[in-house]
Amino acid sequence: MKIALIIENSQAAKSAIVHDALTSVASQHGHEVFHYGMYAPEDKAQLTYVMNGLLAGILLNSGAADFVITGCGTGMGSMLACNAMPGVFCGLVIDPTDAFLFSQINDGNCMSMPYAKGFGWAAELNLQDCYRKIFENVGGAGYPKERAEIMAKNRGILKSLKAASCRDMLDVLKAVDQDLLKAAIAGERFAEYFYANCKDESIADYLRGL
Repeated sequence: MKIALIIENSQAAKSAIVHDALTSVASQHGHEVFHYGMYAPEDKAQLTYVMNGLLAGILLNSGAADFVITGCGTGMGSMLACNAMPGVFCGLVIDPTDAFLFSQINDGNCMSMPYAKGFGWAAELNLQDCYRKIFENVGGAGYPKERAEIMAKNRGILKSLKAASCRDMLDVLKAVDQDLLKAAIAGERFAEYFYANCKDESIADYLRGL
């Protein structure tokens, strides 16, 4: 699985901590992590939590990533921005129980975490435990198990509802503020990672045109 990590500007100083915690767990399960930035507070490309959502939508809808991990100070803003995108189902994960239940019940493709609120002593251990609960089990197995069937049905209904209420991702890219879009894909490694993994040429062509 290709996992994309996105860090916004207010929490860029913690980028290495988050990345190290994620890769230490993901590698154990055979997953590959692509860090799309930010990498440090002084990076030229400054990502806001709104850009986090736009970037998550690009990566997931193009097939360049299978799962996105992002966040902000509280995790709320990034979650809202991600869920504004078609095909993105983002959960707010604060602790390992959240991670486990989000995986087993909702089986989403994106998670947002708080990197300021409650980010104290041994925070990196909490990050590792959360990532472990996301990746160590098959998603959508249900909890409790006897409700697995109805949970799967509801996920399908939600997916259909989202498809009916959202535009196609390419239409979104054409409709959003183009300066915002350019800023969201301005990271120093975006082109290197994205175009090598993108499975949707129409999205790739449009972004190249920018």
